[in-house]
Amino acid sequence: MTNITKDSVIQYDPAEIVGPLYGPGFHGLKGAFSRKWVEELGEDIDALYKEALKRPGGAVGRGPKRHYVEIHPEDIRGFVDLVTHPWVLAVCEAVLGPEYKIVEIGFDVPNPGAVNQPWHRDFPAPEATTKGRKLNSLAFNLTTVDVEPDMGPFEIAPGTQWDDGSEFEYEMFPSKELYTRYEERAEQKMPKMGDVSVRSALTIHRGTTNHSNKSRPVLVLGVDAPGANNHERHDLQITKKFYDTLPEGLKSHLMCRIVDELEVIEQGHTIEGLMMGEA
Repeated sequence: MTNITKDSVIQYDPAEIVGPLYGPGFHGLKGAFSRKWVEELGEDIDALYKEALKRPGGAVGRGPKRHYVEIHPEDIRGFVDLVTHPWVLAVCEAVLGPEYKIVEIGFDVPNPGAVNQPWHRDFPAPEATTKGRKLNSLAFNLTTVDVEPDMGPFEIAPGTQWDDGSEFEYEMFPSKELYTRYEERAEQKMPKMGDVSVRSALTIHRGTTNHSNKSRPVLVLGVDAPGANNHERHDLQITKKFYDTLPEGLKSHLMCRIVDELEVIEQGHTIEGLMMGEA
């Protein structure tokens, strides 16, 4: 899957990509990967999560029983498959332009007992969006389990990436007086193993209560247009040995540090309003 050419991207119509992301703020592709591929990803994430929980600062709380962990690309077997998938490439080029940069790889884990998060966006809306009406970053998500209604599905309020957040707390958290607007629009997403979704992280969303006895891990891939600068919240590292094995066409899309040995990531993308006590 790593020998991607322009011809393999053409099968996806840019209008059918840009429309959903500039409209509802969310788009997806069902069955992008095999269940076996996702099972291997799930094994990698499970091991990384257990290791992160043992390390001080290894996981960031996103609310009770809910964590985020930023990882190294080479920590998962399927990184190259994911970032060279024709649909992922087509989405990045259609929305962010040909010089897009991958700036983040990590995962969220809502565990049994996780509660409703407050409605929020993942960071303040940049001027490119508030004044230029352009989306300059995207977040791809890939679940490692089949999501069921009792597992705390991701919930999103379509079209709210354009909401004025200047009065939001931290420019990210709307007041509770506005919740009715989001609840009226809310759509719960229940993807299956192999599905990939993409969204503007500015679209108002939340994780919901996990009533089940299962965790719901989801991989997160962050991609920027030039000048978006979300890399400042992250620390993408790749060893020179791994970098040398990557497809040439991928290397120019990585906003990363090339290192001799991977360093422990100090989780930098904390979201104060989601801490809500101990995770």
